[in-house]
Amino acid sequence: MLVTFAVNGFAFASWAARIPDIRDGLDLTPGVLGRTLLAGALGSVLTLPLAGRVIGAVGAARTVLTGVLLTVLGLLGLGVMLDVVGDVRAVAAGIFVIAVGVSLWDVAMNHEGAAVEQGLGRTIMPVFHACFSGGTVLGALAAAAVVALGVPVLAHLVGTAVLALVVGLWTPRGFLPSSRDEGGAPPPSSVAGSAWREPRTLVIGIVVLVAALTEGTANDWVALAVTEGHHQPGWVGVLGFAVFLGAMTVGRLVGSLLLDRHGRVIVLRLLFALAAVGSLLVVLAPTPVAFVGIALWGVGASLGFPVGMSAAADDPARAAARLSVVSTIGYVAFIVGPPLLGLIGDHVGVLHSLLLVGVLALPALLAVPAVSERDTPWADGAPWERTRPQEEQ
Repeated sequence: MLVTFAVNGFAFASWAARIPDIRDGLDLTPGVLGRTLLAGALGSVLTLPLAGRVIGAVGAARTVLTGVLLTVLGLLGLGVMLDVVGDVRAVAAGIFVIAVGVSLWDVAMNHEGAAVEQGLGRTIMPVFHACFSGGTVLGALAAAAVVALGVPVLAHLVGTAVLALVVGLWTPRGFLPSSRDEGGAPPPSSVAGSAWREPRTLVIGIVVLVAALTEGTANDWVALAVTEGHHQPGWVGVLGFAVFLGAMTVGRLVGSLLLDRHGRVIVLRLLFALAAVGSLLVVLAPTPVAFVGIALWGVGASLGFPVGMSAAADDPARAAARLSVVSTIGYVAFIVGPPLLGLIGDHVGVLHSLLLVGVLALPALLAVPAVSERDTPWADGAPWERTRPQEEQ
């Protein structure tokens, strides 16, 4: 499980770190770049609602394998379309395929992680996501090195694709056996769409949406903010991206202890506030202090997504459906984020467009109680669905 999350993160960071090269290679404005990145958001949102059904049909391990293969095809396609074809629509198609693969991979590994967490009886999901973040750090640092050495995007992504293929196809062998693998019936499922009518699931989705936008904004734009807004060379921008990812990794490693000691609500409120403060420092402070802001932003963005996944999967029988719903809502951030930041960046610059992160703190703080594991109607000793009419389960 740990390696599965790490390889997913490495593959994601490897192409995301080359976003400045995509912009420069195709001579894109921030607005056009945002619309190009929108292809990835569309791929995710089209795939995520179906991921729960795929997991129910073939199991988490086979879903991860499918996601790995699609991700590899997308990485190879993106490299060829950028360095050989040089067409923005073809590049967007490569990003789309990557997003489809990563989305299937993501929901399946979170489904498996939730099952492991419930089996252990303690908070462990942030550690899995720390491995994802650790993979992104390695991916970003490797990208910084190849950018500094002038390695073409195609060669870089071919190497990443080979690694993802070899390791990604091996790791699902260690997954827990599903009921289908054991020869039994698949887990019970609800009527189509019923998870979309559960208030708690929808509010958890809002928490994950804000967390994903807080994280995704940095993933897509922090390197450009450092290079364009703080007038630094490209390798410094990629280093800023690596600092953000490193801080997220630390936050997730420490997060499991904090969550078990203080509970989900208090910890998430503190971290969303840190993310807001950090983003303000990135925008308003000089470059050295801005890197401190990037680190605070990374810590602040570290736990929203994994905690949301754990909360959505509190009931194992409904985990696949609810994870699919929450993931879909969360990935709306990747639809709204790139074009919105791009449009704002066209008018005020990429750096100042990051002030949006601070604005997002308020809805996040209002929605955080939905993820609580206690002191709520759905955590008083009975699973959430027991409080709902039987026909909606």
